[in-house]
Amino acid sequence: MQKLTKAEEDVMQLLWEIGRGTVSDLLEKMEDPKPPHSTVSSVVRILERKGYVDHKAYGKTHEYFPVIAKEDYGSRSLREVLRNYFDGSVSRLVSHLVEDKKLSERDVAEIMKKLDENS
Repeated sequence: MQKLTKAEEDVMQLLWEIGRGTVSDLLEKMEDPKPPHSTVSSVVRILERKGYVDHKAYGKTHEYFPVIAKEDYGSRSLREVLRNYFDGSVSRLVSHLVEDKKLSERDVAEIMKKLDENS
């Protein structure tokens, strides 16, 4: 999978949210100020070339849909973050989250439960 730009990720988030839709459908979901229709159309076509999106044509109208699951993209992105920022160490990532107070006691309890279930 090729890495996505911020604009490409934003469009993918919308496609994952709505499931399938036209460029106009995506524009409706975007916050103001909305980009031009041609910009969103270009981003969607780039996503299609990168293999993230496919389409079904209805005459001149194209309905786009994701072909890569949000969870799969998230897993790949997390692996990259681990490798690029934490030297591949999950414990360093968790330590960072704890130190930044991003993990609550409830989060830690859920992690411990998952670890117990998988041992």
